[in-house]
Parts: sequence; C-alpha cells; structure tokens
Amino acid sequence: MIRPGKILDRWRSSDAVVRDLPFPLLLVAASLIPALHVPGTQLGDLPTRPLDALAIVVVALECLPLALRRRWPAGCLALVSFGFALDQLLGYHTVAGIALPVALLSAGAHLERHRRTVAVVGSAAYVLLAVALDRLGSTEGLAGFITFYLVLAFAWGIGVWLRLSRAGEAERRRHVAETTRIAERTRIARELHDVVTHHVTAMVVQAEAARYLSSAPERLDQTLAAVSDTGRRAITDLRYLLDLLDPDDGAEPVPSSVGELHALVERIRRTGHPVEFTEEGGPRGTIGKAEMAAYRVVQEALTNALKYAYGIRTVVHVRYEAAEINVEISTDGSRSGTSQLGGSGRGLAGLRERVGLLGGELSAERRSGGGFVVRARIPEESPE
Repeated sequence: MIRPGKILDRWRSSDAVVRDLPFPLLLVAASLIPALHVPGTQLGDLPTRPLDALAIVVVALECLPLALRRRWPAGCLALVSFGFALDQLLGYHTVAGIALPVALLSAGAHLERHRRTVAVVGSAAYVLLAVALDRLGSTEGLAGFITFYLVLAFAWGIGVWLRLSRAGEAERRRHVAETTRIAERTRIARELHDVVTHHVTAMVVQAEAARYLSSAPERLDQTLAAVSDTGRRAITDLRYLLDLLDPDDGAEPVPSSVGELHALVERIRRTGHPVEFTEEGGPRGTIGKAEMAAYRVVQEALTNALKYAYGIRTVVHVRYEAAEINVEISTDGSRSGTSQLGGSGRGLAGLRERVGLLGGELSAERRSGGGFVVRARIPEESPE
C-alpha cells in the first residue's frame, strides 16, 4: 500500500511543469464545460458571443501556457496575453481571463532577465488592445481601462515582491552558511593550534633531552618511548580533527585526550619539566564543552611553559564546582625574564574566545613577583 506521504514526496519532486499543469486544466474545464461555465472577465463591454469551436482554441491558448509559468515565464505571459486579447475581441468573456493576472504574477516572480522590456512591451500591447476594443464599439471608457491596467500592474507587483523576498531569503541563507563555515574553519584552526603546538613542542623538548642521554641508555630509552607516545597521541588527535572535516559525519566525536588531565601532566613531567598538579572535586560523568575547554586551557598553558619557561616550576590547579570549572596555571618567579606562559598570544586568544562563548572568562598576566599566571572560569552546561 502506497502511503499518502510518499505520494506527496513524489509530487514535490516531480517536474515544475507537471506540478503547474492541474490549475490550467481546471481553468479550461471551468471555461468550456457548460455545467461549470460562469461569466468571466469582460473588458470593453462588448456583446458576449456564444461558445463555439474557435472558443476551444482561444481558451486553450489562454490557459494551457500557465503550465510553463515557472520554466518559461516570458513566453507564458506572451501566449496568455494573446489568448486574453482574442477572448475579449471575439466577445467570449470566459473565466479563462483569470489566467492573465496569474501569468503576470508568475512573470514578476520568476523572470530573471529583461523584466523592464517585458513590462514596456506588455503595457504597449494593452494600449493597443484598449484602442481595438474602443473601435469595436466598447463603452468601457478611459477610467475603466485604467482601472483594469492597475489591477494587472498590482499582480505584476506582487510577483516582483515575491521574487525580491525569495532573493533576500537566499542571500540571508548564503550569509548564514558563510558565517557558519568561517566559524567552523576558525574552530578547527584553533583545535589544530592546540593539538599540534602541544604535541610537537613536547616532542622537540624530549628529543633535545635525548641528545644528552647517550651515557644513560635506560633514560634514553624512556625518553625515546615518550617521544613515540607523544607522536601517537598527536596522530590520534589529528585524526579527530580530520573527522570534523568529513561532511558525511554528522556527529562530533570526542577526542581521546578530553578529561585526561593527569595523563597530560604526566607527559609534560616526562619531558623533564617540573609540574605540580592538584584537583578539587571531579568532572561529571559525561564530558562536555566545559571539560573540553578546561583541558585545552591546561594544555595551552603547559605548552607555553615548555617553550618559554622550561625547567621552571609550574603549578596546575583545577577545581570542579556544581556550576563551573576553575583553572589556574602559574610559574614561579625565578628567571622571570624568560617566563612567558602566555606565549605568542594566538593560542590563548583562541581559548579566550572559546571560554567566552561558554559564558566564562580567561585571563593571562604576569605575576607581581615574577612568572606568569593563567586563570579560567568555565560555566558547566546545564544537564539535559
């Protein structure tokens, strides 16, 4: 059994001509079938002529082109206008006259080029029709012809308004899509900076340390193993970012490193950099945007500590509260001339934007006694 919804879907996906054909067919039937016949448009007040074989041709010419009103609006308007003129000049006055304002509305809505030319030619043709009806003895008068012209102009104006509204909506959607695309590219660039800078910096520090461990094979082996482990984690995180670029993947996977603050600190310690880590409370059962942001803040700060304050004691403190996560990372004041936990600024600027979008705050500043401190307050998402 075919479901009504499936039939409707097929109808919507069918060609525009097929979808536009029922209305002109109904208009032909209303004009020619005696039981449905009703008086139609009577421009010029000429005597009404009984329907004959020629009326079938006139009505068909006046109505059937409406099936092409979206695909070929100018041609549809020309044929319908010619049929309407014959209808009025021959005195049939059928209900098919409704086709003219419909064709005008469709032309105003769908005509992409030469709209001004069509309007001028159409107006001139109407003047000629009015003159012809007047010579045939019309008693319409100038006021009547002008009134009918204004009705037709109103139909054209509605079509133009629909076209402009459609174009405005398309532009709005294009702008939203472009804004979304730029925001996504910025987010992925920020993730690349966080992941690549952190892992590559750790690998460089570990490799530099390995150069001086030739006399200590066990420590050398441990250092090289740490380089290998960091590289594998970098590959894992980069694969995650590549998944974000996959347009067929609607879900956003959580990288394996999210929430692994202990493992992050341990990797930094294995480079030889002293890190003290304290944690109050604990994360929620599900990893959300707040936990992700907290991890990235610690990761960026420790990466900058490796680059600009290597060997200087760094303290990481994370406190989980009911409504927010508070993070603080600081370096000691020794060698404050080289302690630059804030780094070049790009990474922390991206983190500041990320935290700000969550309604939080992030600051990075020098301490009065030397060293540097990064603080972040990240609101937790409300549970569903």
